[in-house]
Order: sequence, then C-alpha cells, then structure tokens
Amino acid sequence: MIRVGILGATGTVGQRFAQLLERHPDFVVSAVAASDRSEGKPYVEACQWRLPGDFPEGVRALLVRPCEPPLDCDVVFSSLPSAVARDVEGRFAAAGYPVITNSSSFRMDADVPLVIPEVNPEHLALIDLQRQRTKGGGYIVTNPNCSAVMVALSVAPLAQRFGLTAVVVTTMQALSGAGYPGVPSLDATDNVIPYIAEEEEKIERETKKLLGRYADGGVQPAAMSVSAQCHRVNVTDGHLGAFRVKLERRATIAELRDAWTTFRGLPQQLELPSAPAHPIVVRDEPDRPQPRLDRDAGNGMSVSVGRIAPDTVLDWRFVALSHNTIRGAAGAAILNAELLLAQGRLLQPPRAVERAPARG
Repeated sequence: MIRVGILGATGTVGQRFAQLLERHPDFVVSAVAASDRSEGKPYVEACQWRLPGDFPEGVRALLVRPCEPPLDCDVVFSSLPSAVARDVEGRFAAAGYPVITNSSSFRMDADVPLVIPEVNPEHLALIDLQRQRTKGGGYIVTNPNCSAVMVALSVAPLAQRFGLTAVVVTTMQALSGAGYPGVPSLDATDNVIPYIAEEEEKIERETKKLLGRYADGGVQPAAMSVSAQCHRVNVTDGHLGAFRVKLERRATIAELRDAWTTFRGLPQQLELPSAPAHPIVVRDEPDRPQPRLDRDAGNGMSVSVGRIAPDTVLDWRFVALSHNTIRGAAGAAILNAELLLAQGRLLQPPRAVERAPARG
C-alpha cells in the first residue's frame, strides 16, 4: 500500500479525501495535516465531520500534523486554500514528494500538468520537465476547478469527434463549493447569487488548457472561445451547467448522443479503482439531470448530460451536472493519483527526505 498524507484535512474537500480513501485498494492514509489550531489533536477531535455517513475508522486516531515537510507519507493530497497552497505545496515538491492537488495555485504553470485522466492524460509528460526545474525528485499535478471539470469533460467528446469552436456555459453551483461554513444562510436562502470570485476566469482558462495539445514539451491551449457566467444556488452538492456550443462540422442529435455515451478514456481501459464505467451518462428525460437525483452517478465520478437540443444562436445546447466535491475535487485528485501509479510515476525516484519523527 502507498501511504498518503492529506493537507487541509479538516476542511470539506479534506474530509472527502479521507472518506474516499477509506478501504482504497492502493492507498492508505498515514498522515493528516491542517492549521495550527488543530495540530496535535486526534483527527476525530480536530475535524467537525460534515459529510453523510460515519467518520472513517482508519483515520480517527491520526494526530494532526503541521502542513510542512517532512510528513510521514509517500504521496501528498492537498486541499489547501489558494492563499497558502503555493508556498506549502512547493516546499513539499522540493522535498521530494509527489503532490496531487485540488488547489488552483499551480494549475496554469507551464510545466505543471492540469489533468482530467479521460481527457488529457498525455499532459502528465510535463512532470519530466518540472522535475528538471525543481531538482528535488518531487512534482505537482493539479486537477481542475470544480466547474471546469464538468465543462471540459462534457465537451471533450464533441471536440474529439466534431471539432469545437465556441463554448458558452452558465453554471449554477452548489453551496458546498464555497467550503464550510461557506455562504451565510441569509445570503443563500430564497436567493441566487450571480457572482463567484474568480470562477468565470478559471473555467475559461482551464478549459482551454485541458483541451489543449501537448507537443514539444508544452501545452498549446485549445483555440476555441470559452465564455462562462457563474451563479451560487441553494443546493448542497452538484454543479449544473447550461451549455451552448458551436461545432466545426455538422452533427445530428443521434451523433451527439453517441459521442457522449461511447466516450471512454485511459482510466476505463486500465480499470482504475475510482474510474466510472461511463464517464458521461446521457439522460433522456425532459427534466434531467437534477442535482439531487443525478449528482451521485458513477459514485459521484460521472458527468450527467441531458436536455440536448438544437440552438437558435449557436449549434446545440444541453445541460450537464457533476458532483463538485467528488469528480470536481477529491475524487478527481485520487483518479489522477491512480493513473500516476499505473504509469509508474509514483515513488520514482525515491524521496530524498527522512521520515517525520513520531509526535504526540
């Protein structure tokens, strides 16, 4: 078993990491780290559990460590806030750790892979360039913004089969995307908030990098236009997007549906533990997908698509939904780590740091 540490373990996404890694066939949580106020406490005492289900047994007694190397693990999963993530994650990578992060801090760096394994696994080749720069044996791999995952994964089959020149998306994003305690109740109740700081820019930038072409040691962003408007809605989990797209060549609704339903990627070929059998599920009901009914498709790792119809401005419109803290966060990072393991990129070369001393 490969031992993993979780940075930001007491937060919403950190809890998802702990939940999803319980009984994982390849990874075992050996360390949890968080802010100073939690340091030295057993994880079960430091963490106010906010997810459905019981507290994971395997991590209850782990003492919370500071977010700094060395940490008693082989691989680091990070859910740190962007304000501190760049410094902390950079130090872990420099100390020789593979860092698989949900943070936004490194996503757009030229030599840092931003990856959805079904969409752009070839971008992991950037690790080799990154290691030349850091010279510590460690590296950083990022997964996208919680809505950018939904956007890129839902349009990737269309880009591959028909070509894509424009994507317009309006998102309706769940409250859990803001973390805990997140949006104040008097702001969220009976309301829609038509602004999420930096979210639109992240979707527009990251989608182009995700769908870009890897060549000559770099990623050429996709040439398509991407326009996003983001809204916070009174839903617990599940980000919904209303899309309009312009294709490079004509397609029928049957061809679009086939592109989505037959779409598979490297995780499905390798039968990775967290990979859903169907990355995209097409719903034919006129009122689906819906967050409450469809966010857990594929154990939260599938994107659901529905309401496919011709558009009077662009070519086609549709609605897509993904679980923002699973496929959009912790589950995405774990799937990236599973692919890295399958490719032999974890624990090679060995870290040049000593194990953390026992504390507490």
